[in-house]
Amino acid sequence: MDRRQLVAGLGLAPLARLLFPLPAAASDKPLKLRTLYNKDRSFSDLAKSLEGSRISVDGYMAPPLKADSRFFVLTKIPMSVCPFCETEAEWPRDILAIYTKRTVEVVAFNRKIVTSGVLELGTFKDPDTGFVSRVRLVDAVHERP
Repeated sequence: MDRRQLVAGLGLAPLARLLFPLPAAASDKPLKLRTLYNKDRSFSDLAKSLEGSRISVDGYMAPPLKADSRFFVLTKIPMSVCPFCETEAEWPRDILAIYTKRTVEVVAFNRKIVTSGVLELGTFKDPDTGFVSRVRLVDAVHERP
C-alpha cells in the first residue's frame, strides 16, 4: 500500500462505518429487549450472533423474588410485581433473566437501568427459584444511565 492508497482509505473511513456498522455488542448503545426475538418468539438472528458475547440491554428492574438475591428480571416497561413464568412456552418477549455475581442492589421498579452481561440462549431452570428462562444475561452488572 502506498501513501495515496492510505490517504484515500482514511478519507473513506466515515463512509465505511455507515455501510458496515459495528455489531450491537461493540457499540455504545444498549440493545432493546425486542431485538432479541422475532415476532414468532424465536430468537432473532442478532441474538443468535451475539450468544456468548457480553452485551448491554436497557429496561426496568422488576422487584426481585427474594431478598439478598443474585437474580432479577429486566422488563421492557416498569412493573411493580415480578413477571414469574412457569414454562418456557409462556416466556414473554419483553423480559430478560439477569444473573449477577453479587447480591442485587435493588433499583426502584420505575427507574431505567442498563444491564451488561454474557448472553445465554436456550431453556434454563434456576435450581434455587424454579424460574424458567429462555434467554438471560449471566455475570451481569447494572447501572443507572
